[in-house]
Amino acid sequence: MSTSDTARYVRLRVDVVLEIDGPTELVEAAEARIDADEFMPEEERAHARAAVREDDAEALAHLVEPFDLIRDVPGIEMVQASWSSEEIEYDPDALEWDLGEEDGTEDDEDDRP
Repeated sequence: MSTSDTARYVRLRVDVVLEIDGPTELVEAAEARIDADEFMPEEERAHARAAVREDDAEALAHLVEPFDLIRDVPGIEMVQASWSSEEIEYDPDALEWDLGEEDGTEDDEDDRP
């Protein structure tokens, strides 16, 4: 059996930093998503509504669907997904946010003789 005939698994990691400039709209959209979820029990729905009103990161987590990232990609099937959202301190000039150096390619090229 060739490699192309066997299942292979790939972990795709995506980090996104978002600026929330419309918190009211974000909460309203999250509440609408919660209200539209026909499978969510009413007790859980009440808890979710309260959570999104208190925490913008929680509201965002209710609106993000990892499957949407790969929905139209041929030849794959999502096996597992998880995601989280949290409020952070963000400084675009800090080294930790320089995504270009994450794999070391820029540093390696600068150090060549």
